[in-house]
Amino acid sequence: MDKLKLTYILLFSCFLIFSSSAQNQNREEITRQIDSLLRSAELSVNRYEFDKAKNELNRSLELAKDSNHKRYVALSSSISSKLDYIRHNYSDATTSLNRAIAIQREIMDETGLAYSYLSFSKILISQQERQRAIDYLNLSESHYKNSKEKNLQDYLALLNLQRAILFLNLDEQPNKAFLYLKEARKNLDSLSNPYEYARLHYYLAKTELSRNNFDAAIRSANISLAISEQHEFNGMIMSCYEILSQIYEYKGDSLEALQYLKLSNIERDNIFDINKKALAQDHYSKYGRDALKSEIKELSAQKEENERSLKVNKLTTILSVALITILSLLTLSLYKNNNLRARANGLLQKKNRELTLAKENAERATTAKAQFLSTITHELRTPLYAVTGLTHLLLEENPTPNQKEHLNSLKFSGEYLLSLINNILDLNKLEANKVEIINSSFDLKKRISDVLIALKNSADDKNNKIHFDFEKTIPNRLKGDPLKLSQILINLIGNSIKFTEDGNIWIKVGLLKQVKDEVLLHFEIEDNGEGISKEKQKAIFENFTQGSTQINRKFGGTGLGLSIVKNLLSLMESEISLESDLGKGSKFSFDLKFGIVEPALNTEEQQEEKPATKQDYLEGKEILVVEDNKINQMITKKIIEKNKAICRVADNGSTAIEMVREGSFNLILMDIHMPGISGIEATKEIRKFNTEIPIIALTAVTLDENLDEFYLNGFNDIIPKPYKTEEFFAKINKYLAKQESKT
Repeated sequence: MDKLKLTYILLFSCFLIFSSSAQNQNREEITRQIDSLLRSAELSVNRYEFDKAKNELNRSLELAKDSNHKRYVALSSSISSKLDYIRHNYSDATTSLNRAIAIQREIMDETGLAYSYLSFSKILISQQERQRAIDYLNLSESHYKNSKEKNLQDYLALLNLQRAILFLNLDEQPNKAFLYLKEARKNLDSLSNPYEYARLHYYLAKTELSRNNFDAAIRSANISLAISEQHEFNGMIMSCYEILSQIYEYKGDSLEALQYLKLSNIERDNIFDINKKALAQDHYSKYGRDALKSEIKELSAQKEENERSLKVNKLTTILSVALITILSLLTLSLYKNNNLRARANGLLQKKNRELTLAKENAERATTAKAQFLSTITHELRTPLYAVTGLTHLLLEENPTPNQKEHLNSLKFSGEYLLSLINNILDLNKLEANKVEIINSSFDLKKRISDVLIALKNSADDKNNKIHFDFEKTIPNRLKGDPLKLSQILINLIGNSIKFTEDGNIWIKVGLLKQVKDEVLLHFEIEDNGEGISKEKQKAIFENFTQGSTQINRKFGGTGLGLSIVKNLLSLMESEISLESDLGKGSKFSFDLKFGIVEPALNTEEQQEEKPATKQDYLEGKEILVVEDNKINQMITKKIIEKNKAICRVADNGSTAIEMVREGSFNLILMDIHMPGISGIEATKEIRKFNTEIPIIALTAVTLDENLDEFYLNGFNDIIPKPYKTEEFFAKINKYLAKQESKT
């Protein structure tokens, strides 16, 4: 019997090893396929074969998304940006690059970020935005220095090439451009990167032309032309002919200049009018057939012409009289219609003006609302930081049981106020269509269990029992947006807990349908609490609406949770259903589609960097806090000093600059909004003489957008106020740990 068991175990182990090996082989094959498609797409772009490039990019992007290859998703977006850039579609090119940068920052792909910001500078140079182009080139270089791949010779060449183009096209400094081009030529390999090597010699030719070195310009242009013809880089061939034409024109050789200009125009026709010859041939052949038919008809008609002449004359006379009569009637009718149309047009123009004015007023109101929310959020977060910070400090000072009870109540009130602010911002983003669905692999049962653990204390306080029923046939891992799902469940289950006392809450998840690699799941959240009256059920999902005034006074709340749930489900192509009777409880339900991940993917892209949680990195370190609010200064200083660090404070940006210049700090916490020099301006000044010290923005500003501007101006990271102390110390220790590893 024991031998039989051992045999089964060995067979099962072999099966697992075989399955794992098959998975890895399949994933490697998909990776090779994506890599091949992207190389082919980039070559198609360089050859101006746009339709072929578009098809290859769409296929590679689909494969990368299906296999959750985030780095390849970013690379596909980057090459799409290059395609749009060549076609002068700068808006779409910028959008694709922003998508690539967001993914590369998420997976900490420093090499990818370096190339993406380099591509961004090309767009900015084309749009004559000199300073921003320089900023993005510097940002690209900083990410290259942070990259682990230090032997990127091609990258250094492309960086110098781009700087040369900037000085040539925007500053008209050909001598300075020539120096950068010489440096680029040292590192660029014509075999590994023929397209960029052709571009390099094209710009060498253009630079030598500006320096009146005509023979050197011709040599560089011919090198670029030879490489471009060898690899069928059609756009570069056209540009080389054009620059050769300009060179010979400056030399005074009109015949050669004209010859190359003709070749440039022929190449332009080949690119943009590919079907021109075929259409012409089709036109001429059709013209020949029509002419032959016309000639035959003319010969046959000549015989009958005399016979019909009398009939035609009579018919012409009759038709002329009829035509005059009809024209008279039409003139009268048109006169009346024109009068009616003029009056109708007048009314339509008036209505259009009214609609335009209403639209402009609505847009102004929306802008004012967004500005108001941004301002009020900052104004609320600043004092809320003082409330939560002081509460945290007092709870750590061994208060009496009575004091601890009051402090916990104060902490709860602060957290409630922060939740209200976040709900308002969430709702504002949903209404402004600024929320996007993100697909990732996750364990649904564990995700719901985590939500229930987070809400357990609230349920225990109300003496409620939570029952969780999860159907066993649901796949272990799914593909969808776990964060949005958690937000929906927290709002719905939290609502049930809030409006139920000494009762029961049931959470049920069932499988409705499974088709290939997709499932449709049914979610139910049911309680036996207060319930909702029939007349209030339709309005319950509107903003700031609750079941009744009595419920609001008894249980509190703002009525935003269900509105957020409704908007999130609508974004995920679903809707919420409600069944409820007053005094008998409520049941909320919805259906959602998810992709199936079998088995669970365990890739490098899914691994997130865990920030350092060790807090003794702070011990003995010197931290500079730049903050104009005295209360916030005191709170931040005490929190830092409790961890045995040395904390110094600067009241404004100017003082901070001098203190950093004269002192030696391990890290700076910088507020953004201060009188005089702002935190951003102070950081830019500090970076002029100190590029190593970590600077973290500690601010109450909502930072959902334009994060690149913070990094461009020298910040290493951002901590929004009010913060949780765990997040606060995690981010500080992350940079202090990096300092220790370097020493």
